[in-house]
Amino acid sequence: MTTTMSTSGPGAGTGPGAIAPSPDAPRSIDLILERENILARLSRLSPAKDAYASEFVDSLLDFAHAVGTSDVHVQPTRLGVEVKFRNDGVLETLGNFPLGANSSIISRLKVMSRLLTYQSDVPQEGRIESPNHGREIRVSTFPTLHGERGVLRFFGHDKEFTTLDELGNPTAVTRQIRDALLETSGAVLITGPAGSGKSTTLYACLRHLVNFNKGSRSIVSIEDPIEVPVEGVAQSQVNVTAGFDLKTGLRSLMRQDPEVIIVGEIRDRDTAEFAIQASLTGQLLLATFHADTAATAVTRLIEMQIEPFLVRSGLIAVINQRLLRSLCVCSKESTNVEDFHGMDVERVRVPVGCMRCNRSGYAGRLIISEYLDLRNAGLGSAILMKSDSRELYRLAIGCGMVPLVEQAAEMVRQGKTSPAEVRRVLGSGMRT
Repeated sequence: MTTTMSTSGPGAGTGPGAIAPSPDAPRSIDLILERENILARLSRLSPAKDAYASEFVDSLLDFAHAVGTSDVHVQPTRLGVEVKFRNDGVLETLGNFPLGANSSIISRLKVMSRLLTYQSDVPQEGRIESPNHGREIRVSTFPTLHGERGVLRFFGHDKEFTTLDELGNPTAVTRQIRDALLETSGAVLITGPAGSGKSTTLYACLRHLVNFNKGSRSIVSIEDPIEVPVEGVAQSQVNVTAGFDLKTGLRSLMRQDPEVIIVGEIRDRDTAEFAIQASLTGQLLLATFHADTAATAVTRLIEMQIEPFLVRSGLIAVINQRLLRSLCVCSKESTNVEDFHGMDVERVRVPVGCMRCNRSGYAGRLIISEYLDLRNAGLGSAILMKSDSRELYRLAIGCGMVPLVEQAAEMVRQGKTSPAEVRRVLGSGMRT
């Protein structure tokens, strides 16, 4: 999964209470120019030409590569096709375009990803190898009222976020992650909703293991798909049609003399159970897992009928994270009570919008992460008693875990992000 984590932006590097913005990153300026370029390029294409769909898709892929988007949506409408893309995690409209008279944009995508072009009434998934852009693209099609919808997911954009330090976590969290990676057995879960940067963090951990151990540990992975190649790791990709699923892959990996096992994502009970058991047999296991909070990840495993004693013995830590958009230099201070969104902070800055940030008011993203250390005896007892996520969360905070909402409030105090952005990402139940 591609993210654009950054510690740059308004207030970056300032202390608590600071609220003056700092110079904005230049990537936003490129977005304006690239948007203008792609619109001009697409407007010159003739829908009557047989090559319309091919040229349209090629142009779209060039644009996606240039702006570093994570997703592109191609949505059929009654009159044509609407194209949207994600900018710093938020979906933006690129434009509405005509259908090809003799060629189909979706069909072209299906050909490139080796899907069945004659089958349009069921969902399909495939991949495009894009050597010109140095990355893989996952393609998903889905039947809708006006025709097939296509969504493209791009991997391998985050060349700058390759190490734990570059992610931008608080120093204490980075130190805790490094400490967990020194363990020789147990499981570390990286959690959060879709688009929270879990895969970027997972690959940063993977590179840290490779560099720190200098080839002295056997590191293997089973992924669906392999998003970024990492030298020094034996990476394997799931192939369900060939009978090579996550469960089969994990079972086979255990006979490959592994010391560190990476699981791209835990999605079901079988994979979760096998992963936890593997972590108890002398391997360090890292995986991503969908959960709203670090405590919820623990209770979800128990709800998936993983025995509490296995969870207690197998889990080392749970990292839960989110990405907040960073305010552009054009932001301004506000005293309007509605702009505080109920947050207990003294001052806030709000987005304005300018050419530098594509009029969104934001440029780049910041990471906030909570680290739940499960080696604490008190937390272990609560897990064995099957305590609910609220009780676990309370105990974790008592043990020193800094919750996401407190980190978000500090970002607001420093003028790095806005209460509205915190509300968008953490929801209406946020509390400080």
